[in-house]
Amino acid sequence: MSATEAYLQTWKEARTRFSNLLEGLQEEDLPKKLINTKNSAGFLIRHISDVELLFAKNVFGASALAVHAKTLIAQRDTGEWTNLKELMDYQIFAYESLKSILEKVSTEDWLQTITTREFGTKTKAEALGRIISHTAYHAGQLALTIRYGSDATGRFPTV
Repeated sequence: MSATEAYLQTWKEARTRFSNLLEGLQEEDLPKKLINTKNSAGFLIRHISDVELLFAKNVFGASALAVHAKTLIAQRDTGEWTNLKELMDYQIFAYESLKSILEKVSTEDWLQTITTREFGTKTKAEALGRIISHTAYHAGQLALTIRYGSDATGRFPTV
C-alpha cells in the first residue's frame, strides 16, 4: 500500500465521524443550537464542507476549484443553512473534491511543506491531520447539537 492510499484510508475513516451523523438527519434538525452557543447544526455542516474545499484548493493544489466559504466569510451563523438537500449536496461535493485531489498526491509530496495564515508551516501529511481533526472536532459539536439542541421554537428535546 502506498503512502497516498494509507492517508486516504485514514481520512475516509475519520470522516465517518461526520458523515454517519448525516444519515437520518431531518431538515428540522438544521436550525438546532446548543444553549449558550451560536452555531446551528446547518452551519456546522456547511462549515466542515467549506473548510474541506479550502484544504483541497489551498493546501493540496486544486487550483481550478471555486470556493465560496460562506461560513468563514460571515464568521458567524447567519441562519441561512436550513436546506437539507443543498447541504447534503454541498458536503458530498466537498468530500469528492478533497478525495479527488488527495488521490493525486505522490508519496514524495506528502513531505512537501506548505504555509498558510491559519496554521503556519506544515507538511502535507501534517495538514491532512489538521483537516481530520477539524472535521472530527466539529462533528462532535454537530452530534451534541442534533441530540441536545433546541429547535427553532427554543424547545429542547426530552432525553
